[in-house]
Amino acid sequence: MADPAVTFPDVERLVIDHLKTRTELAAATVDNVPPSGFDGTQQVVLVSRAGGAWTDDEHLDQPLVDFEVYGPDKTTAHALSLKVRSAVLALRGTPYGTTRVTDVLEADGPRWLPDWNRPAANRYHSTVRLLIRLA
Repeated sequence: MADPAVTFPDVERLVIDHLKTRTELAAATVDNVPPSGFDGTQQVVLVSRAGGAWTDDEHLDQPLVDFEVYGPDKTTAHALSLKVRSAVLALRGTPYGTTRVTDVLEADGPRWLPDWNRPAANRYHSTVRLLIRLA
């Protein structure tokens, strides 16, 4: 049974906080919900925990994190997705509260994924697995 005193941070907030500090992403909105009036053509990075496992005896959280990256056109969305990829890989070794990101593993690199709910949207999708330990 998990030790009730052992808590891990909200991984979405951890990643969002990190990405918001990156100057190369300053032109994009980074959050876990779309901004008001979002139609898929703005530069937006949506961050969502998609699963992952907690290993109790190792005090290790291994969340899968999905990124939906949008832009005004396919080329811009792709370029932004590559910037996000680079910035996320830079999370290795980053402390966050009482934890540390010990590794970042790419599960699915940026790939074109049309957004059927937003006809004008240009979207790339990627997934990473973070390894987060108590510091």
